Amino acid sequence: MAFPFSKSKLPEQLFINNEYVNAKGTKKLTLINPRDGSLVSKNCPIADEQDVNIAVAAAEKALPAWKKMADTERRNILAKFADLIEKHSEELSELTRITLGAPYGAFGKFEVGLCAEAFRYYSGWIGKLGGESWPAQDGFMKIVRVEPLGVTAGIAPWNGPVGTVGLKAAPSLAAGNCFILKPSEKTPYGSLALGHLAKEAGLPPGVFQVLSGDGPTTGALLASHMRIRKISFTGSIPTGKKIQEMAAKSNLKRVTLELGGKSPAVIFDDANLENAVSWTANNITANTGQVCFAASRVYVQEGIYDKFIAGYKQAMEDKRNAVGDPEKKETTIGPLVDEAQFKRVSGFIERGQKGQGKLLVGGQRIGDTGFFIEPTVFVDVEENSEIHNEEIFGPVSVVRKFKTEEEVMKISNDVEFGLMAGVFSQDINKALRVAAEFEAGMVGVNCISAMFLGQPFGGYKQSGLGREGGKEGMLAWMDHKTVFINTTY
Repeated sequence: MAFPFSKSKLPEQLFINNEYVNAKGTKKLTLINPRDGSLVSKNCPIADEQDVNIAVAAAEKALPAWKKMADTERRNILAKFADLIEKHSEELSELTRITLGAPYGAFGKFEVGLCAEAFRYYSGWIGKLGGESWPAQDGFMKIVRVEPLGVTAGIAPWNGPVGTVGLKAAPSLAAGNCFILKPSEKTPYGSLALGHLAKEAGLPPGVFQVLSGDGPTTGALLASHMRIRKISFTGSIPTGKKIQEMAAKSNLKRVTLELGGKSPAVIFDDANLENAVSWTANNITANTGQVCFAASRVYVQEGIYDKFIAGYKQAMEDKRNAVGDPEKKETTIGPLVDEAQFKRVSGFIERGQKGQGKLLVGGQRIGDTGFFIEPTVFVDVEENSEIHNEEIFGPVSVVRKFKTEEEVMKISNDVEFGLMAGVFSQDINKALRVAAEFEAGMVGVNCISAMFLGQPFGGYKQSGLGREGGKEGMLAWMDHKTVFINTTY
């Protein structure tokens, strides 16, 4: 079956019950291409209450057969879905690139590949969660079953609009749930196109559906719906709090939240300098710094500080030369996603130069069209400044010098974020000691800003609730039921 969508033929209908259909309401999203500010479309639909209710009803109808489907059959369908996503990686990435601005080779291929691998990985878990049992020593045999929750939903972020679908939809569907996806209003097209591939893979009507829309309308309707049993959200802390509140006030649905970070990279005097520079520079500029676990706080011990700064500055200047048109194969860093994000990042940089820190490199707009900005580094940053403590979500990092391990651990943990951290040292005992002290859900040793499908990913403190990835990521979409059998009557 030919793939029907491209940047000249956008998927601008809702995907409900295995069909692309017009939204019931008339409100539309306006999408802009960040490479030049040109209009992409004013016709992407916003799903309203009628649309959400229709999708939920279709999911409820599909649920009994889907959760009772033979393990091998459900596994094969999800594995085929993974193959189709991988096959159409370039087309899906193009549909995202026109509103995100992420180059294919540097980000798009990885992101779509993550989605495919997530479906492949979780298809392999089907039939492997057998529950537990206990002998009847007290007169009752106990059996613990793991069962699907029912109709579930996920709200994907704009910075990883296809990859995060795999982290949410794949474990949900593998667990036997039905799933409704709301892509970000900034990057909806790659997600909307997945409906075509889901149908081709053999997913039954109502099992996987896609509703484009905005947060105040579609997102709020999903979070507060009385018949949706779980919602997973990736995005900002303020929005995550609203999601949790709506979930609690409705039917107390389960919630998974991945809410970003301000990740510290701690570099000790005995670190491999070249390795530390490479990891920290690469991971603050990946996807133009629009990554939740980017290494945005860099702490360098005083003995190696001057050498690190020289290498880091040069690396970021080199990154400046990699910024360009995301449609060109040689480009590795594209623009920020839209004007609002450009103004946000630019505002942090402007305010940062007014007494918060010293600008080491970058800080300027690139060109006069599109939303391009130079990779930027501040040094001598005040500990209580906003550029040190708040998530900027752009290619902007801050660097501070430290003397002792105790000092740097206090600074590292003294924020409300706790998603990612990294320690750079050739003393493995020290590295593991520091890793244990970080208040973060993920910690790299001689690396940072990475995730793995087979292990749990998520944050401490206000960086979120729950975990995605690994066995924990699938159990998050299931409930436990204890069955006890009286053996003495």
